[in-house]
Amino acid sequence: MKKSIYKNIGAAVLAVFTVTAIPTSCTGLLDEPLENAIIADETDYSQSSNMIQMLYGAYGELYRSQWETHTLIGVRGDDVTAAGDQVPLTETDLFRYDRNFWMYNSVWLNLYSDLIYWHGAMEEIRLYQEAGANAANAEQYIAEIKVMQGLELIQLAKLWGSILIPTSSQPAELYNVEVSTFEEVMQYVSALMDEALPALPNVHPSERSDVRGGITRGAALAVKAMANLELNNWAAVTEATGEIISSGNYALEADYYQLFKVPGKLNRENVLEFQYSDFGTSTGTLTQYPFETYGPASWTPAVAGASNGWGFYAPTAKYVRFMLDRGEQTRLVTTVLFTPDGIAEVQSEPGYENLPDWVSNITPDGDQFNNHPRYNFLSGKHYLPSTQLTEGRFGYGTNNNFTAIRYAEILLMHAEAVVNGGAAGPLSADEAVNTVRARAGLEPLAGVALEDVLNEKYAEFGMELGIRFYDLMRYGIENELSFGGRNFNIANHRFLPYPLEQTTILPQIGAN
Repeated sequence: MKKSIYKNIGAAVLAVFTVTAIPTSCTGLLDEPLENAIIADETDYSQSSNMIQMLYGAYGELYRSQWETHTLIGVRGDDVTAAGDQVPLTETDLFRYDRNFWMYNSVWLNLYSDLIYWHGAMEEIRLYQEAGANAANAEQYIAEIKVMQGLELIQLAKLWGSILIPTSSQPAELYNVEVSTFEEVMQYVSALMDEALPALPNVHPSERSDVRGGITRGAALAVKAMANLELNNWAAVTEATGEIISSGNYALEADYYQLFKVPGKLNRENVLEFQYSDFGTSTGTLTQYPFETYGPASWTPAVAGASNGWGFYAPTAKYVRFMLDRGEQTRLVTTVLFTPDGIAEVQSEPGYENLPDWVSNITPDGDQFNNHPRYNFLSGKHYLPSTQLTEGRFGYGTNNNFTAIRYAEILLMHAEAVVNGGAAGPLSADEAVNTVRARAGLEPLAGVALEDVLNEKYAEFGMELGIRFYDLMRYGIENELSFGGRNFNIANHRFLPYPLEQTTILPQIGAN
């Protein structure tokens, strides 16, 4: 069977969505095109061995994460401050939203381009299946792509509340799609994961032989739990997290510090991670996440020549003091990179004048972080020691993976649902929380309550994908976000305004 087709999904997206000018003050990454073409000219669908190329392309789209997407998703929590030099990010961090900001439109395009691309990939896989390709493989590949879609639909809804859910690879069809409320999106994602689950392998991602590190049943269950957490469907959360826990496929990594570095790649704790590599060579092919976003604009690396970064997305002094009050060392050293000015900022508040000796601007790997006018701290969760760079490579964070979902999040989502009335299943709330605390070197708790769970999540997931902000939103907690001159109001600030460009193109959101 042959069919002559030409698809340029990115170009089609741009026919519906417009792109504003993006500042170029950082690096050439800002100038990379948002579109990505799938071209299938005279495709012979009877060549079933080629079907997996559609899956590889889907993963390539997932991993091709633009720097602004994850920074915008996470910047509004009290664990993060924007830092850097991008006004839209700084203003958003301060809850001053402007629908004209280029960043809002760019992130909207990034996520919708992915969703529409993935519909195209699934449609192609169906054509291979109709031509006689292995049906089980086709169903698994489609299921993996549905998990990618579910994750990014959650991200879109968390940013904008009510959104459009694409139904095909034809962007023009969005004109006729009704706006789905936040709750409807979460229900849709939960049902989408139910569709995906039967076809996914029930192993750790590192144990997959076809796509090592690829999506498995655990990732689909995790996304389902995330969606139902937002719906306060505690029974569904504990059912999903309970199955992950009982599977035995995952375990916490003992070395929290190395978990976020090269030794943590494809770790037993990682339920989903975006994979990159320099293939162990000093030159040549390289795939990488833009970790320079989080890197220092001024440092003295242990390996001379290691590159600087942009200095965006920094921890807050509020988070540092919270961790010090808890007696945290392992997680604080891992999460926060200090400068001398940062240490002085912490000490400026009464009661914090005398800090432990391990609070230092020199990391355990010997990299020294210097003062800079745009930030006092940097993210340790996005830090790769210069000593872990492949010899001959100098780009900040090169060869590291980006962690999207960890088993620790499964444990603490489970605990959150249990304290809200969900069935404990394999672990009580105390057991789930104390498993995470033990790794951090903290004493166990008894009679865990919701506040304990939220505090544990704050400590464990600082700087990670906005988990803190969305936890606070789920319970309507406003006061924690009114700090450092910020004035947060959940009615006005939970969701971003739709990008102006999109309200002029898509009448449904323009009227919403």
